[in-house]
Amino acid sequence: MILKRRVLLVEDHPMYRRGLRRLLEETGRYEVVGEAQSGHEAIHFADVYHPELIILDVQLPGITGLKVARILRKQRQDAKLVFLSIHFDDERLFDAIRAGAKAFLTKSLDTDLLLDALRRVTAGENLLDQLVMSRPNLAAKMLLEFRSIGATPTLMENTAGEALLPLSSREVEVLDCVAQGLTNKQIAEVLYVTEQTVKNHMTSVLRKLDVNDRVQAVLFAVKHGWIEIGPPSYLAMAN
Repeated sequence: MILKRRVLLVEDHPMYRRGLRRLLEETGRYEVVGEAQSGHEAIHFADVYHPELIILDVQLPGITGLKVARILRKQRQDAKLVFLSIHFDDERLFDAIRAGAKAFLTKSLDTDLLLDALRRVTAGENLLDQLVMSRPNLAAKMLLEFRSIGATPTLMENTAGEALLPLSSREVEVLDCVAQGLTNKQIAEVLYVTEQTVKNHMTSVLRKLDVNDRVQAVLFAVKHGWIEIGPPSYLAMAN
């Protein structure tokens, strides 16, 4: 028996919302526990129904989807956020990353691709990681914002004020692969380890750097010169 994922749909267009609900439920993998037409309804329903996946329209009447996402992220930390939008550009992607979303999907996306994206998100992937690393301008903008926040105070520093490298060589290799947009499965194949080993390394990296996600980890490492956004270092050495 397939364990169905509890989904909250936040979309103010009834026809699109009903069509999306039907699409999800026909897969047998999702149970739509609530449908919200506004940000305020979304906040209320998230508290009542405890969804595992929240699919959220960026353009909502009143309080915007981006603002709602920030509230939901604090309210339901275990729920995965996926943004839907008619438009797709770096500015919206940047806002989605800051809001803690795991994916940004356009409403014109083919249904098979949409379902595949949702499957990957519920399996634990952050699809925005790959988008950031494939768009240099967006990565640079994220890096500038991360620099403005400053280094995490828990990280050890040497006498010159530079951050000491707290990661193992294998963890740096994994993070280097993440910077190229590789998935956990692809990293496992490249480094000849299991996918679970890659996940364990990433968990360790996030803990050691005291950051919340893979993008922050990569940007922190780039900032301190441990890795670069370019060909992975192990490939450069092989050539």
